Amino acid sequence: MDEIDRQIAAFLQIDGRMSNAQLAEKTGLSVSAVSERVRRLSSSGVIHSWRALLNPVPIGLGFCAFVLLDVAYDGEEETGQAIAALPEVQEMHHISGAHSYLLKIRVRDSAAMQALLHTKIKPLAGVQRTESIVVLETVKETTELLVTPSEPTNHPTDSSTRRPK
Repeated sequence: MDEIDRQIAAFLQIDGRMSNAQLAEKTGLSVSAVSERVRRLSSSGVIHSWRALLNPVPIGLGFCAFVLLDVAYDGEEETGQAIAALPEVQEMHHISGAHSYLLKIRVRDSAAMQALLHTKIKPLAGVQRTESIVVLETVKETTELLVTPSEPTNHPTDSSTRRPK
């Protein structure tokens, strides 16, 4: 990826509906050159999907919790696959430390959280223990990655290190 690819990737993660003409204007390339770069970013896996990000509250999924999950070594793979397949589980991370996994869960309310834990997660053979952390307020939540220049700059105020406008 060169600097133009990085700019295009950064612009598209902010607004995935940005047209190739808009990207061309922002990058100084032709529309066909931008189109080819976007196609290449997609086929190489840099852009791995196109989707709309939904606000969870209006669709009835305003309750967010993180669950620390302890899993037995025997059956860990099957347990992990079963939990990863649950639509309520937005994220599942294998972590270091005292726990095996960190889950991010979104459901309707605390009763739905209780039901998910009681009927779908805790009955799995490998699950030894869960610890839930309920989110009271989300201060920041993003899917944006920090796209930095490929070569570090020597000057901290260099505009190439700033987020695209």
